[in-house]
Amino acid sequence: MALLFPLPFFFFFFFFFFFFFFFFFLFPPLHASPGDSDPLYKDCVVQCEKSGCAGDKCFQHCKFSSDGKPVDGPWYLQEPLYLRWKQWDCQTDCRYHCMLSREEERTNLGGEPVKYHGKWPFRRVYGIQEPVAVALAALNLAVQFHGWISFFLLLNYKLPLKPNKKTYYEYTGLWHIYGILAMNSWFWDAAFHCRHVELTEKLDYSSAVAFTGFSLIVAILRALNVRDEAARVMVSAPIISFVTTHILYLNFYKLDHGLNTKVCLVMGITQLLVWAAWGVVSHHPSQWKLWALVSGGAVTMLLKAFDFPPYGGYVDAHALWHATSIPLSYIWWSFVRDDAEFITSGVLKKVK
Repeated sequence: MALLFPLPFFFFFFFFFFFFFFFFFLFPPLHASPGDSDPLYKDCVVQCEKSGCAGDKCFQHCKFSSDGKPVDGPWYLQEPLYLRWKQWDCQTDCRYHCMLSREEERTNLGGEPVKYHGKWPFRRVYGIQEPVAVALAALNLAVQFHGWISFFLLLNYKLPLKPNKKTYYEYTGLWHIYGILAMNSWFWDAAFHCRHVELTEKLDYSSAVAFTGFSLIVAILRALNVRDEAARVMVSAPIISFVTTHILYLNFYKLDHGLNTKVCLVMGITQLLVWAAWGVVSHHPSQWKLWALVSGGAVTMLLKAFDFPPYGGYVDAHALWHATSIPLSYIWWSFVRDDAEFITSGVLKKVK
């Protein structure tokens, strides 16, 4: 039983208008962080890099240059390997402890937390820069893996197969790619929140936009019930081209966090609109799950768009976004399995 969703042309015009409206008007450009422009903070960092101490906290690796060689002393003295691997250096530790010192002074004076070098003042735990976000990203990765495996087992071991051993569900390949991209995105998200360096930041941003772009493709193809391969290519090609260009821009021209957030938000909101419109006309047996996903997705978009300082130095809006994604991911894969069963049963009825 095919589910046809005739999307009128005005929907496409609406999506384009929605894209440009959000892109240029709702999200103003980011400005320099006030924390790292604070004279007291800057003076603390300069003195720390000279003396190797921030207050009563001293760092042995301030005696080493950026390549791990000692500034003074015998040649065999080297920066410990685990410190060099994690890229903890004198400047990083000086910035971190001067930041904590300034934030403590600011709190005592009744001030609000501010950003330093574009990031909120998080407190490390065992060297992990954002421990709550990392733990929740790992849980999201586990949920995505469970959902993907359960989908694979359902199609290959529980539902009937064609004589050529292929599934009757024509969106199988799309959901397998979706699962792989989802797990890849959450893996690099955890890596980035564990340690903020340029490499992990690029991989996190690139993986996130690739996953969001492909999610939009899946939403359009499933809502429009596109089964022909040529038509799928025509729908997917513009989005793939845009996502690829954006990833190249981030990696080889400018690593722009604000721009990447806008792009992901616009694509995420667009796919929510597609699923919502399809939910109105499809009469899918698991329609309630789709509505739960659309409603929950709207909440996650708000958390991703609106930023606030971390509570206690650990939990911020991004961490809450990670938390809300866990149940939504579980429901999402449940809906995908239901959709596979629904389509398969409809095709078998036609065959009989």
